[in-house]
Amino acid sequence: MSSNNMADPRRQNKIFRYKPPNTETNPTLEDPTPDYMNLLGMIFSMCGLMLKLKWCAWIAVYCSFISFANSRSSEDTKQMMSSFMLSISAVVMSYLQNPQPMSPPW
Repeated sequence: MSSNNMADPRRQNKIFRYKPPNTETNPTLEDPTPDYMNLLGMIFSMCGLMLKLKWCAWIAVYCSFISFANSRSSEDTKQMMSSFMLSISAVVMSYLQNPQPMSPPW
């Protein structure tokens, strides 16, 4: 085992633990994807509720899942959960008004 340590070319004093860059000093490192998906989810939810379009409601659920999956733990969970509940309510309301399966758009 000691002969293996002698052949190891790594220098112990040059090994440093990785620290992610601080987003307060460099705001361009922050990922805007969860915010965009949250906004799209709200827009599609409203279209699904007001226009009774089932595909809009399903896209809203999809956007809410993407927003939740890409969010950081430090972000506001109330807004994310309200977006998710709005998209679920859009799906439920669109199927309560018309329980027929979704017809293809073509």
